[in-house]
Amino acid sequence: MQSSALRKALLSYAVSMSLAALCAPASVWAQSAPASGDHGPAANTSTTATDADSDDAGKSDKKKVKDLQGVHVVAPRTTEEMARATQQNAPNLINIRTGDEIRALPDVNTAEAVRRIPGISMETDEGEGRYVNIRGFDADLNSTTYAGVRLLPTNNASPFGGYRGMALDSIPTGFIGAIKVTKSNLPSQDAEALGGTIEVLPKTAPEEQGGFFEGDVGGGYEPLRSTGVTNFSLTGGGRFNNFWITVTASKHNDGRGIDDVEPAYFNDSAHPYQAVNDIEQRDYELHRRRHGYALDMGYQIDDENQWYFRAFEAGYTEVYERQYFDVIPDGNTTVLPNGQLQDTLTFPGAITKALRDERETSTERFYMLGGQNELGGTNIDYHVAYVEGTYKKPYDYNSTFTYNAPDGAQGLVTYNNSGPGHVPVYTISGAPGYLDPANYTLTGINNDTAYNFDREMTYAINSKTPVNWGSLTDQSLNFGVSVRQRHKQTNSQPYNVAFNPISMSQVASGSNETYYDGIYQNGVDIAPGALQRIFGYGTIGANEILAAQQQFLDEHEDIYAGYGEYLGTYGNLGILGGVRYEETRDRSHAYSAGVDASGNPFANPVNSRHNYHNVFPSLQFRYDLGENMLVRVAYSSTIARPGFNQSNPSLSVDLGSGTVQTGNPNLKPATANSVDASFEKYLPNAGIVSVGVFDKEISNYIVPVQTTQAFDSSLFPGSSQPLRVYTYKNAGSSYARGLELNWNQQFQNLPDWLMGLGAGANYTWVDSRFEIRPGEYSLLPSTSKNTWNASIFYKRAGLSLNLAAYSVSADLFAIGTDRSSDVFNASRTSMDFSASYDFPENWSIYFAVKNLLNTPHAFYQGTPDRPIQREFYDVTYLAGVRFHF
Repeated sequence: MQSSALRKALLSYAVSMSLAALCAPASVWAQSAPASGDHGPAANTSTTATDADSDDAGKSDKKKVKDLQGVHVVAPRTTEEMARATQQNAPNLINIRTGDEIRALPDVNTAEAVRRIPGISMETDEGEGRYVNIRGFDADLNSTTYAGVRLLPTNNASPFGGYRGMALDSIPTGFIGAIKVTKSNLPSQDAEALGGTIEVLPKTAPEEQGGFFEGDVGGGYEPLRSTGVTNFSLTGGGRFNNFWITVTASKHNDGRGIDDVEPAYFNDSAHPYQAVNDIEQRDYELHRRRHGYALDMGYQIDDENQWYFRAFEAGYTEVYERQYFDVIPDGNTTVLPNGQLQDTLTFPGAITKALRDERETSTERFYMLGGQNELGGTNIDYHVAYVEGTYKKPYDYNSTFTYNAPDGAQGLVTYNNSGPGHVPVYTISGAPGYLDPANYTLTGINNDTAYNFDREMTYAINSKTPVNWGSLTDQSLNFGVSVRQRHKQTNSQPYNVAFNPISMSQVASGSNETYYDGIYQNGVDIAPGALQRIFGYGTIGANEILAAQQQFLDEHEDIYAGYGEYLGTYGNLGILGGVRYEETRDRSHAYSAGVDASGNPFANPVNSRHNYHNVFPSLQFRYDLGENMLVRVAYSSTIARPGFNQSNPSLSVDLGSGTVQTGNPNLKPATANSVDASFEKYLPNAGIVSVGVFDKEISNYIVPVQTTQAFDSSLFPGSSQPLRVYTYKNAGSSYARGLELNWNQQFQNLPDWLMGLGAGANYTWVDSRFEIRPGEYSLLPSTSKNTWNASIFYKRAGLSLNLAAYSVSADLFAIGTDRSSDVFNASRTSMDFSASYDFPENWSIYFAVKNLLNTPHAFYQGTPDRPIQREFYDVTYLAGVRFHF
């Protein structure tokens, strides 16, 4: 079936059924039917959420844990105790964070919520969490699922550009029921999870008959730009005889400001180590509108026979206005007697003002139709799903105005790195009126659009058959097959904008701005939209066609999988063993494009095909020591397929500089053999103390490389050979090893007024290694050696207070030609606070402060005293009401 036809059919079904259910009454959230997946019920791969209120009178604790352990986990009203029991009884290593735990802190998206789990570190962008790393592996090497089905990226801006990492800032926390992280993979799970899998669990209906309605309505204030925040999340539905339905709507609007400065360094032997070749001041105004809509509905005859439909749309639209002020020294750097650095400024060109005016929309869509039936004692579950991630950029308008100094002006910039976080503090002389917009002339405009999509159809069927062999108990044999058919395409279209060199005063807006806590003068703003109205959005010529061809990629990736899995118990020993097989078939279409030695553009289609298969064994043990203590030992194996840009056969050729940029279609996928061992002690009131170690041995880790290569002279006539080629290769053996500590406890035997006091902390240490350059080794990209969370909380008589801190050490962000040019994401520590009070009659109020420490987001080159980006956002105040009926 064509994906567009399937989407229309599923949407029509969803809309009609939703409208039919609008008259449903209301009550409290929770459980849904078991979801299928290429993860059958015995796989402990959660795909929906289950209600576990302590007042669920007709259901025993044993049955609750069985449900949670099978295919469903937590919903909004699930207790932390039941989630912890699920983790305790799971056959593999997992962590669960419930909806109540998520709402207890001001985490606005899924990335921020999941960072509280041991082994997780978070990459931020524009003041929010975006990507999540698991045990030192970057987002491109991990998996994100919803109800057990893999989600797809909405854009290509993952930290290492593999085009596979899921940007979790597109999924608001008000939209989800709970989060589960899998650290030791099962044969029944997709093997594409080198670090692990993050599973978003949908909200679903309670088991009790009747309707329910819940909501969260609030707002906030951000003092950096005196902007507001609005937020709401509403969920309603219920269970009516054999039919259930849950509808969720969530929106979050934010008008955040950002103060940023980005120095760049000469980084050569001819200049002092701290000498800059650019100081770029960036004053951001962002307006992000995030949304999430979800539907979960089905028909259940009994515990073994049911059918369901799930759908969601989540994402955001962002208007992005970035005002630049650039100082560009000449490179005649001298060291003054007082230790400051001084450089000359040549006009025009040494001082510029610029504006980036951009709009983008990222959207994730999901449709899943499935069921579960019992046939002759064998439980069968099945589903078909369609997932789509899209990124649309209708315009990205960039303009530059250049300062015109009076004749004979001789500019100087004097600076040192004494600013916060070692950013340069400078003074300019010999440039009269450099903040006056009348002294600036328009010298450049460019514009481009983009449309990327990533679509996948999934088909899966799984079976679970009880068996009775020997003296073991609770035995089952599980089998499953699945097909994933993926189509990814990236399109970018530049435009040529013809312009006249007008004065900036014609489009200036506001007054001179001092920002970054008073350190920098940024001049007046360039009015967003003004230049578009004057000069239009541009035209497409030969150069723009060439640039679009260089960025084009069309890729198909089909994965055919099957698994067999055995579960059994021998006394206190739980055993899970099995094997998974995956066959991958991919084909790529792109262009070899560039400019020949005579200056003429060329573009030739290039195609590649690649087929390979992998086998993934797994053997996992869980031993119950009694008194809520257990040990685990697990072996599992996983894969990370090459990033789409890394295997892209396209060539971007610049014969003038003698360089070629290309992917490597012959890359092998990276694979890992992992061993985990842990000790876990479960405490009253959802407490836990655990210690775990892990070792992931990696083959064929993918790294960027620079080589030289001689090409066919008929392909590039007149070029000097060989050419410098920037591409990718498989490295030798690599590894990631580490330690995880976790403690969470509500204290007992305290004075009465302190009953309800508790605390928690987790710590992860990771040691990883790969060959970053020939004969030189480093931590893996995105590996933070130390990550920790700490919290203190108080819950009593309806009052809840939470103070939480998160800290992560520096990690490798970009690989340079040597250690001094490597780029690192700087260490950061943040803190958040929240308070809430529950009133009788189902109402509560809350207040929260996000980013109490005003933690900056910083990158540095080589060493921490050379920042190349340091931005901050100030605190955010949030307040609102919650209700449930």
